[in-house]
Amino acid sequence: MSCCDLAAAGQLGKAGIMASDCEPALNQAEGRNPTLERYLGALREAKNDSEQFAALLLVTKAVKAGDIDAKTRRRIFDAVGFTFPNRLLTTKEAPDGCPDHVLRALGVALLACFCSDPELAAHPQVLNKIPILSTFLTARGDPDDAARRSMIDDTYQCLTAVAGTPRGPRHLIAGGTVSALCQAYLGHGYGFDQALALLVGLLAAAETQCWKEGEPDLLAVLRGLSEDFQKAEDASKFELCQLLPLFLPPTTVPSECLRDLQAGLARILGSKLSSWQRNPALKLAARLAHACGSDWIPAGNSGSKFLALLVNLACVEVRLALEETGTEVKEDVVTACYALMELGIQECTRCEQSLLKEPQKVQLVSVMKEAIGAVIHYLQQVGPEKQKEPFVFASVRILGAWLAEETSSLRKEVCQLLPFLVRYAKTLYEEAEEANDLSQQVATLAISPTTPGPTWPGDALRLLLPGWCHLTVEDGPREILIKEGAPSLLCKYFLQQWELTSPGHDTSVLPDSVEISLQTCCHIFLNLVVTAPGLIKRDACFTSLMNTLMASLPALVQQQGRLLLAANVATLGLLMARLLSTSPALQGTPASRGFFAAAILFLSQSHVARAAPGSDQAVLALSPDYEGIWADLQELWFLGMQAFTGCVPLLPWLAPAALRSRWPQELLQLLGSVSPNSVKPEMVAAYQGVLVELARANRLCREAMRLQAGEETASHYHMAALEQCLAEP
Repeated sequence: MSCCDLAAAGQLGKAGIMASDCEPALNQAEGRNPTLERYLGALREAKNDSEQFAALLLVTKAVKAGDIDAKTRRRIFDAVGFTFPNRLLTTKEAPDGCPDHVLRALGVALLACFCSDPELAAHPQVLNKIPILSTFLTARGDPDDAARRSMIDDTYQCLTAVAGTPRGPRHLIAGGTVSALCQAYLGHGYGFDQALALLVGLLAAAETQCWKEGEPDLLAVLRGLSEDFQKAEDASKFELCQLLPLFLPPTTVPSECLRDLQAGLARILGSKLSSWQRNPALKLAARLAHACGSDWIPAGNSGSKFLALLVNLACVEVRLALEETGTEVKEDVVTACYALMELGIQECTRCEQSLLKEPQKVQLVSVMKEAIGAVIHYLQQVGPEKQKEPFVFASVRILGAWLAEETSSLRKEVCQLLPFLVRYAKTLYEEAEEANDLSQQVATLAISPTTPGPTWPGDALRLLLPGWCHLTVEDGPREILIKEGAPSLLCKYFLQQWELTSPGHDTSVLPDSVEISLQTCCHIFLNLVVTAPGLIKRDACFTSLMNTLMASLPALVQQQGRLLLAANVATLGLLMARLLSTSPALQGTPASRGFFAAAILFLSQSHVARAAPGSDQAVLALSPDYEGIWADLQELWFLGMQAFTGCVPLLPWLAPAALRSRWPQELLQLLGSVSPNSVKPEMVAAYQGVLVELARANRLCREAMRLQAGEETASHYHMAALEQCLAEP
């Protein structure tokens, strides 16, 4: 066959087989075209390439452009199959006088036509062509060659059709399409806009896999888009606002991109805009805040003004959306504004290296208070049928972030909302428990560029714990929380979260939020122990909690890096034991003995004797494990010492157990080995309290203390009560 015949065959897409013409046809009469059927028969019976080309030409003459429907396409496929296109795509020799891409172009045209059928687009014979098709996107050639352009269009149609199948994105990513698309876009050759559109689709469908396979190339695209965004002076900057969130990596965003993005956003948001122009910019800013915190905002006057502008705009948007009843809320925009408000809360409460000046903080707290008022107003209208919607969860999240830092303002409104918050948290907790999907409960709500699905199981309690910790100190809110059953819910939640840290679970993959939630729960329970002791005694859930604390502490105190949680558990358990001292579980059972032995270990290992430079006498110093976290630990340690002291007279078996642990002897030995001047008065008082109660409770303890020079040590430290106690028979 001559080159002219090949060229004619290469045009058959323009007569009906090219990708751009493979749209659904106008349905004709049910009877088939006899001429077309005869030509299709010839195509099926062709014995060589020349006959196949000739038959294809006849088919294209019988079918005018745009007249191929799905059934006809399928019959053409049945006649041609994949063998012929496969040969066209892989052949390396073209007839004399023909460009080498003519055969490949015809092969791609056939594939593009077949891919109009979703079933064929997912066929293995199409999927295994992905690497070959990807190479066509970056192949060099005459940019004005019409045949080459048609081949590129057909290639994009094939890849787009594959992307539309259920497993298509995964196959494209594995076939190297992401890198090819990035290079095609960065080259700005023919079809580069199609490359960007297909990249957007792949990132939306399989973001993690895209970044895993093509991170360097995707970062190069992000750099190009960021630079374009920073320079854009026309409407394209608003289009880029919508594209850029999809190209932000799951890891670190390059600093040069952050500079360009911040500069571009500053110009946009500093202008007078309509909502359709402003909203994409707010969503992009929210994604940056979610990914980078405030690190993308420059320090100095310009940065502080920009941050203040962001938060002010977000608060205005929230109020406009939530205060007006009867209007449809743009949930994706308001959720983005929540993220910016959360950034504002963090910066307003930061004492060191805050981007904001004090007057700016005061102003932002005022506007955020008004926006939070609107959030509370919205949540008051939420009915049971909407409680599982992601936007409600996002609204509870921002309220939780506010309450974690500020509970004095909007007190009346917050108290009115507390019953809803307890019911809401209980609903989500119980649903997540039934689904046995504990991993979802510790997830955070991502600021996604797309609208979330219809349901979003979330851990609302985790978000509310810090605020409830503050509120349980106050009489009014605490009474509401107790009345609504919050303590029982918190006990169940604590036990469930604790299960995640138990043997059999890989604690190395647990998010930090699990341990933080456990610590915050302990703080709430500590508040209740102090302010509502009757509740601890009468509510059965606290008995279950006490049993868990006793069973867990012995192993916990032995684990590296979990000292702060152990301190919370030990102190809470000691305070609860004082209230539940008549419980059978505390009457010298193995669990109770193990718990108090572990508590003694925590309390006794906090300080050591350390040599002092230039002195013959050692000084009392913090143990290495305690030293780095003592600021967070010391209040719990002193409270634990006080609680242990209170348990000694209530539990007759405790003093002999403490004596067997040798804690009182080692404590006196420690005090005797250091300079009294190195021991602070509050430490002396704490040590004396424990020693006195142990001495009063048990004669053998008194004798052991005397043998350890207890009277002399008491005199050196002016422990009058201990001296008097040891002087008694």
